[in-house]
Amino acid sequence: MRIAEQLASSIGKGLVAGLAGTAAMTVSSTVEARLRHRKPSSAPARATAKALGITSFENDIAQARFNDLSHWGYGTGWGIARGLLSAAGLPPRAATLAHGAAVWGSAQVALPALDIAPPAIFWAPREIAIDAFHHTVYAFATGIAYELLSSGAGKSTLT
Repeated sequence: MRIAEQLASSIGKGLVAGLAGTAAMTVSSTVEARLRHRKPSSAPARATAKALGITSFENDIAQARFNDLSHWGYGTGWGIARGLLSAAGLPPRAATLAHGAAVWGSAQVALPALDIAPPAIFWAPREIAIDAFHHTVYAFATGIAYELLSSGAGKSTLT
């Protein structure tokens, strides 16, 4: 396979894997929020809105839709990084660990930089652990999905 084809394949698989990882993280955070009786996080929408210069929404429904779009777009898009790590030759386990560290690390930098959340050093240890858990769920689910796609699971026998 030529380099451009391999890169495109890795990016495509990464996007699909990122979507799967986002679904897994959505499940874990939804269950956790319900168990703890807290509202769903609005951090994705607030960060995206601030980065894009959006100051208000027409109504609460529009804001909720924007939050969902931001969450799913962010997680799916980060799947590209997982694909590129694989394309660069990292073994699956190392690629998943590097991907997870990059995603969680970027959130730890971007959210305080955008004034969405305080730096993690000001969080309670339990909140850090919960946030790390959700990002770990995302990274592992993305990694598993990527490897399943790479192994040929679901390939058509027609080609």
